[in-house]
Amino acid sequence: MRYGTKDVLSGVEFSVSRGEVVALLGPNGAGKTTTIEILEGFRARSGGHVSVLGTDPAHGSEHWRARLGIVLQSWRDHGRWKVKDLLHHLGRYYGPYSTSGRQRPIPTEQLIDMVGLGEQQEQKISKLSGGQRRRLDVAIGIVGRPELLFLDEPTAGLDPHARREFHDLVHQLSDMEETTILLTTHDLSEAEKLADRILILAGHRIIADGSAEQLARQVSNQAEVRWSQAGQFYVHSTDDATTFVRQLFHQHGDQIGDLEVRRASLEDTYLSMVHRIETGHDDAAVTTLEGAPR
Repeated sequence: MRYGTKDVLSGVEFSVSRGEVVALLGPNGAGKTTTIEILEGFRARSGGHVSVLGTDPAHGSEHWRARLGIVLQSWRDHGRWKVKDLLHHLGRYYGPYSTSGRQRPIPTEQLIDMVGLGEQQEQKISKLSGGQRRRLDVAIGIVGRPELLFLDEPTAGLDPHARREFHDLVHQLSDMEETTILLTTHDLSEAEKLADRILILAGHRIIADGSAEQLARQVSNQAEVRWSQAGQFYVHSTDDATTFVRQLFHQHGDQIGDLEVRRASLEDTYLSMVHRIETGHDDAAVTTLEGAPR
């Protein structure tokens, strides 16, 4: 994707398998929303090749769009709609069956129960809390039983309790409805909790692709050993923390205090990768981790 002479996305390459929950993670301004909008067919790309459910989104038909569910960062519905009335109205746009043979739309009562809005079904949208509003957004996105659901910054602005409830809802969708989910976030803990696989977008491209555990191991196999000795504090990075600590105690014994072995976390990995990109100290290779699909 290019705006004038500026590349926003360049050489982005990844795939999502049916049934996966994949998080597109990156700093603000990295191009996450642009990527999602290209995949949804909302935004025309400058070049390259894209296939979503076997179709180029730039030429997606009404039938193709009915197979997608989309939850944008914000909606602009009329606040006077009641929750139940709006969902019933939107469900009427879908045919009786999906391409997989599942009956659709999801019956309004079932849909309301799925997203936990039973007590708010007769309430006007303008009266919903932020968490309730987000649940309604998801209901709008899944009313037609989508095969693929896009969630763009789904918990932005939610309080911790509402965020936790939303995470539970996403797990329910992936487990019960077997819906493939691609979500964007800049929240590391959210990506780790929700996703089977994490893609890190920085420097206009995908710089890493793997599970949270694989990413945490990737940035470096090294561990950071911290200890105090004779009133001084020391830090040492090593590939073999066990051997280093054994040698440390063999040489200095009782002089060693406050020993701590710290291994890379997902946050360490993410910050390290993004920092290398932003400072120009990263090569052009994309990190695809062992066991992670491309």
